[in-house]
Amino acid sequence: MASIEFSPGIQEVPTQVRVLKSKTGNRGSAIFRFEDLKSDTQNILGMRMIDEEGELTTRNIRAKFLNGEFKALEVTYDMETEAEWDRFLRFMERFSAANQMGMA
Repeated sequence: MASIEFSPGIQEVPTQVRVLKSKTGNRGSAIFRFEDLKSDTQNILGMRMIDEEGELTTRNIRAKFLNGEFKALEVTYDMETEAEWDRFLRFMERFSAANQMGMA
């Protein structure tokens, strides 16, 4: 089963995922937005995407605040090669199926 974690053993589900690919098709990014976290936001150092193929990780995380109050985390996962892009898409297919997420 595919999962996303900030803290070991605590699975998270993003509020939104945007996937972008360059015009040349050799680079891409996925931007995850998390509004309702189970993990302690004070101890987040990275995001792990785990499935039967292994683990994808990123440390590109930004916290969003409004009037000093936490609103969301935005996490960017960058893909530099076609192989990384394909691997990410396989993960997202598994994660989407496991969490009843659809494409819009």
